[in-house]
Amino acid sequence: MTNIICSWSGGKDSCFALMQAVQQGYRPVALLNVMNENGQISRSHGLPASILSQQAAAIGLPLATIASSWQDYETNFITRLTALGQEYAASAAVFGDIDLQAHRDWEEKVCAAAGLKAILPLWQLERKLLVYRMLTEGIKCMIVSCNTHLGEEFLGRIMDDVLIYELEEKGVDVCGENGEFHTVVVDCPLFSVPVELPAFTKVRHENYWFLQWMDEG
Repeated sequence: MTNIICSWSGGKDSCFALMQAVQQGYRPVALLNVMNENGQISRSHGLPASILSQQAAAIGLPLATIASSWQDYETNFITRLTALGQEYAASAAVFGDIDLQAHRDWEEKVCAAAGLKAILPLWQLERKLLVYRMLTEGIKCMIVSCNTHLGEEFLGRIMDDVLIYELEEKGVDVCGENGEFHTVVVDCPLFSVPVELPAFTKVRHENYWFLQWMDEG
């Protein structure tokens, strides 16, 4: 059985990719997440380490984090991925990207540098059908950040049929594959227990809204 590292954002795509990889017979051995420079919250999704740690504990896997600027992201990612591959005898890493070729090219590049194979179980799947599959197969997730086109009223909403309809009405990709929004998974078949989310407020940074968790720092 092939050991794999999971590039873990805490959101629906990385979670469902891991679920698919497990169903395909791969054995996950660790989760890898990149935090901001101070190590307080994850990049893109803005999740505190406490939520990511809850997810990892619920899956039963160790969580490896990297504190990094965007400038040093690639170098730090390769360094940590290489070390994890050696520590856990992994030969591949799994990613949740769907159809952005530039993302796949980068993932194959960093994996090659780390001596690993890149696995993308969601690659080229139709986006709307994919979201419905995620919900049908037991993923429960909530929007934690979104662009100003969607607006702050979308923050904190659980993904369901109504939300998918409203995203389409807004002209937004229902997967958020273009970065329109990000999610946090609060429950799924891989979890032994649901995640307990801390209280939050809503804050805006430039053209993006984020949930600011009350336990950050």
